[in-house]
Amino acid sequence: MRRNMLACGRASVGLSPRLGKWVVLMERICSEEDSAPTGYRHFVVWAVIALVLSFVAGAIEPAGAGGSAANVDAARIEGADQDPANWMTYGRTYSEQRFSPLSKITADNVEQLGLAWFADLETNRGQEATPLVIDGVMYISTAWSMVKAFDAKTGALLWSYDPAVPRELGVRGCCDVVNRGVAAWKGKIYVGTFDGRLVALDAQTGAQVWSVMTVDPDKPYTITQAPRVIKGRVVIGNSGAEYGVRGYISAYDAETGALAWRFYHRPLSVNSSRMLSLASRSGSPQSSRATWMGIAISTPNFKA
Repeated sequence: MRRNMLACGRASVGLSPRLGKWVVLMERICSEEDSAPTGYRHFVVWAVIALVLSFVAGAIEPAGAGGSAANVDAARIEGADQDPANWMTYGRTYSEQRFSPLSKITADNVEQLGLAWFADLETNRGQEATPLVIDGVMYISTAWSMVKAFDAKTGALLWSYDPAVPRELGVRGCCDVVNRGVAAWKGKIYVGTFDGRLVALDAQTGAQVWSVMTVDPDKPYTITQAPRVIKGRVVIGNSGAEYGVRGYISAYDAETGALAWRFYHRPLSVNSSRMLSLASRSGSPQSSRATWMGIAISTPNFKA
């Protein structure tokens, strides 16, 4: 008899002892000789597999169960130091110091760390995201602005979202089609996409809740940075100044995606003679200080 490898013991890997009787039954079926009719034997094998899968589905509590997924608000972020097991926002806290107060891993035992699990991210393009870990679920963005949710303990993929960024837009990026991370707020995950959208996802399922275009798609804008959520508004900027676009920061309502406000990094027009004068003294203290005002340039060949 040709053995069904799913039924012959491999399905038992990682299962709790409560499933032992089903595993034993499968192993007995697989070890039977050809005395039973093949069709009947296959029917019994797959019937037992169905019973096991049904039992597993009902017995294993998913990550994040017992409450809404990504249940993050200002109070939780502000109290992050009292909740060090979670990394709920980019930089961990609003101050973005990226320091974890966890103390179990030390300089004395760090050499004992080893691989617990890994996951393929379906692309060999650049990866620069900081994962969020919230109540047992890891949320991470990947190249091309894709987002995935994993069970942080087991590495099981919970859901995956692909915003389908047109691949021909990759030429607009100075430094590959990377994405630095996502934001979480009251049951939603937010990601800025490479082609300029801001997207809200259901943290439980990965389904898109809303999407807004934050830039003029006919201009070479990109988004690679991670959004932040402050007082119920998702704050996002953009990139592309090296191609001449005018940068700005926008805030959108976290529930509806409605634009709340927008702040531009520089005015619509600049004093060209002033900029050329500063450029002639490039590297001077005056020029360096003026950079903070957004009017210093590095070349005297600048044309406004």
